[in-house]
This record gives sequence, C-alpha cells and structure tokens, in this order.
Amino acid sequence: MKIYTRTGDDGTTGLFGGQRRSKADLRVEAYGTVDEANAAIGLARAVGLSPDLDQVLADVQSQLFTLGAELACAPGQEAKLKMKLIGEAEIKNLEEAIDGLGAALPPLRVFILPGGTGAAATLHVARCVVRRAERAVIAASATEKVRKQVIVYLNRLSDLLFTWARLANQRAGYEDVAWQGRRTTKRRTAQS
Repeated sequence: MKIYTRTGDDGTTGLFGGQRRSKADLRVEAYGTVDEANAAIGLARAVGLSPDLDQVLADVQSQLFTLGAELACAPGQEAKLKMKLIGEAEIKNLEEAIDGLGAALPPLRVFILPGGTGAAATLHVARCVVRRAERAVIAASATEKVRKQVIVYLNRLSDLLFTWARLANQRAGYEDVAWQGRRTTKRRTAQS
C-alpha cells in the first residue's frame, strides 16, 4: 500500500463513510489536532515516564486513536466503525487516575509555570495540545453533532496531564515553579 494517494492534492480529504471535506474544515481540524495530541503524548512517553504513568498513557493513546476515528467519520456513519466509542467508563478511569496519583501532591494554591524535568515539560506540552484539541472539537460541534463524551474526555485528559506533570517533577525532587506575576513597583523619578 502506498503512503501517498494524490487524492488530497486538491485540498480535500475523505471522511470515513465517503464524504469529502476541505482540509480546513472544522471537523478535519478537530481530528487532526487529536492526532497531534496523541503524538505529543507519544513524545512524553519516549522521554521516559514511570511505569504507572506510562501504562495509563499507552491506554490513552489507543483511546485517542479511537476518538480521532470517530471524529474522522462522516456524521451519522459512526456505527460503521464497528468499535466501542469512548464513553463514561474511560472518563471515569481518567478521573480515578487523577484522584489516585494527585493525592500525593501538595494542594495547588498558585498558578505554576510549565517545566521542570524533561518528562514534566513534555507532559505540559501534551496538555496544551489536548486543550487545543478540545477547543477544535467544540468549534466543530457548533456546526455538526459531536458526542458530549468526546469533549469531556479531552477535558479530563488535559487535567490528568497537568497532574502528572506535577507528579513527575515531585518524584524527581523538583518543586512546582510558582508564577510570580508582574509585580508593580514604584518608579523613581529624577526628583526622588
């Protein structure tokens, strides 16, 4: 099977179910950004995470592929995918992972800056891409039907990645870097 087909040379792509859409279509943007989020999580895993985090993210990558397939499907054709779609059980699993591992973290009282260890930094990047995917899915849902569970799953996933970025730093002995904000200082004038 060839990688290139030339069918997209006119700026369109095919949805599962046969429908052609512009590559700038909101639905195409949504599933493309979900794919990008999946790649960002793959990068975080490649940097090296603890086995407990890595295993959950291996499952998440598979779930994101399923979610992307659903979004890449022509509306009303989802049943033809013949796969179990992401639902409440997967959302609950993310929430349990957040609660379970997040309990080891100190309470968050300030905004924190992304960074720290390589693992934490890549998890923060993945979080940002997942947030962008969530926004893209919400934009697509304004013009056509998208299941609410898709949006909720992405929202919980970004929370999970944030929590785990903090946890990766803590396990490596790094403290959260608090955002200091812009401090206003009294300017000195020539007369003072």
